[in-house]
Amino acid sequence: MAAIYPVVLSGGNGTRLWPRSRKAMPKPFLPLVGEHTLFEATLDRCADDDRFANAVIVTGVAHLSHVQAQAAAFAGTQVIVEPEGKNTAPAIALAAARLPTDSIMLVCPSDHHIADPAAFTQAACAAATLAQEGWLVALGITPTHPETGYGYILRGDPIPGGFAVKRFVEKPDLATAEAFLADGNYSWNGGIFAFQAGAFLDALDRYRPAMAALVRQSVAAGRSEGALFFPDADSFAEIAEESVDYAVMEETDRAAVVPAVMGWSDIGNWHALRDARIGGAAGLGPDDGANAVIGNVELVDCRRVLAETDGPRISIIGMEDVAVVVDGDDVLVTSMTGAQKVGKLAGATNQ
Repeated sequence: MAAIYPVVLSGGNGTRLWPRSRKAMPKPFLPLVGEHTLFEATLDRCADDDRFANAVIVTGVAHLSHVQAQAAAFAGTQVIVEPEGKNTAPAIALAAARLPTDSIMLVCPSDHHIADPAAFTQAACAAATLAQEGWLVALGITPTHPETGYGYILRGDPIPGGFAVKRFVEKPDLATAEAFLADGNYSWNGGIFAFQAGAFLDALDRYRPAMAALVRQSVAAGRSEGALFFPDADSFAEIAEESVDYAVMEETDRAAVVPAVMGWSDIGNWHALRDARIGGAAGLGPDDGANAVIGNVELVDCRRVLAETDGPRISIIGMEDVAVVVDGDDVLVTSMTGAQKVGKLAGATNQ
């Protein structure tokens, strides 16, 4: 098999995890589950020299110092510094244009948690095998509940090592999500993909030719500084923002899915983080009430509570399904049902 290059996408501000995640120190670079940051854990999952080549990281100037500091322990990493954020399709295309055309790209968000790295590796290798045969492959996360915050993938005909994709589905309402879960043929779209670099660029040429041409132009006119590569900003500025799902995956007739059961979470809000922590991370829970606490916290008669403080004492009595977070001078109190709205707070958008 050709070398598998982890392509780690590191962008965004993680505003729904305010006040812990902020523009100056966003979600990927925080130790939210266990001792290592989500970014470090992503690189560590792909550090097996027998299976993976050196990682390629795509990030922006705002996150470059964090990327360099936390990737220092992983030898041989290359960093592509985007002039500006243009969503996932151009970011992946930059990496594809910099890699050998026959290499396999394993695209990984830098801010997800995977509880079972061995299962991840197994699924990644299966996806890489399909990618080598010209498929554009998504890892399909096996649903555990009727989630309305994720897109879904409907499996089609079986192929060796996976399934052809019948269709991609937008985020559903609750009734539709419940029907998907009962059907058993739907997976969550977790944003983890495997492509052959040349096949991905060929697909981009076909479906988004202007984007493909501008990416190539930006790479051709870019410059290297050691392990850093800076694409040409003028060319890149002309690229339209678009996700890889819309630009390629929903267009191609060569989309495949490999189902994966690996304890995946996008840690997209405090509810998801609570669940990841009580799922078995050492030192973080679960306690007898399925609570997850960090810092100086006292709970009495509480269940499914996340409480975290970097100093002041938190005392909570008789609460269920809430998050209480103290970070510096900021205090957040939210129900778990309201956790999706944290990113709309003024503090989250301004800090």
